[in-house]
Amino acid sequence: MTKRLVFCIIALDMGDQIRATAPCKINLHLRVLERRTDGYHGIESLFQRVSLADELSIERSGPDGVSEVISPLMGLPPINTVTRAIEEFRRETGVPSGLRVTLTKRVPAGAGLGGGSSDAAAVLRGLDSLFDAGLSQAALACMAARIGSDVPFFLSGPAALVKGRGEIVSPIPARDDLFGVLIWPGVASSTVEAYALVDEWTAQSGAGGTWPRAADLPALYRGPVSGWPFRNSFTAPIASRYPIIGEALAALRESGADFAEMSGSGSAVFGLFSSKKEADAAYNRLSARWQQCVPFLLLAS
Repeated sequence: MTKRLVFCIIALDMGDQIRATAPCKINLHLRVLERRTDGYHGIESLFQRVSLADELSIERSGPDGVSEVISPLMGLPPINTVTRAIEEFRRETGVPSGLRVTLTKRVPAGAGLGGGSSDAAAVLRGLDSLFDAGLSQAALACMAARIGSDVPFFLSGPAALVKGRGEIVSPIPARDDLFGVLIWPGVASSTVEAYALVDEWTAQSGAGGTWPRAADLPALYRGPVSGWPFRNSFTAPIASRYPIIGEALAALRESGADFAEMSGSGSAVFGLFSSKKEADAAYNRLSARWQQCVPFLLLAS
């Protein structure tokens, strides 16, 4: 029997303060489709929330209309997913109260893990709870989609089939019987660069190989991990630009991972193992070489 790991986004409500946990995600499968008329690419993907997480504290503070975002472990641009989430909440509710958000970053930026998107979703949920705004799931989803393509997923269940540009989220029952090791090789690939590389790669070599149908992804997800046909459109072009990504993937496979792939548009890669013993052994070997190497669990609630 596998122990189920449950994460609560809203961890503690103290009247004028909310503390929240914002777990990141991995893409078990990610197919990039053609560019749409709105300029976005369509995708077909399987998202899985995992235990690596940022932490936030959201509190009423300061004069109306003023918000302060403090990130002691990682510098943030003046406009970021947290500030955009605050703006969306104020626009939707009219709540003017001053705010202070303290963000403790554990999820690396530019890694394809959706850390910023998860932070935004946690802020939306946190503000809704802090001010007892009573926002519907539909309203939160619309606000999330305006912030970023991955944000709506983090308002849903721990695993989902995701389509469109990321806003079409169909939750599926989440697995919790696998153990993971994640490596961040230390290079950051911007989303704009990543899609440009995919377009160039596809134009030169085509999509390459066969892809499972989107409708079949949930059933395949429940099957044996060693037989997963899952792929990531970004892996080949991004690893071609940054060979260290391929080295990290090879290291995970050589360490016995039943499945290994890059997450999102990179550059983080992950390996999944059928037993904790195998995952622990792999982590002990890999962490000696890779500085940014962490074990993780699949989240199920």
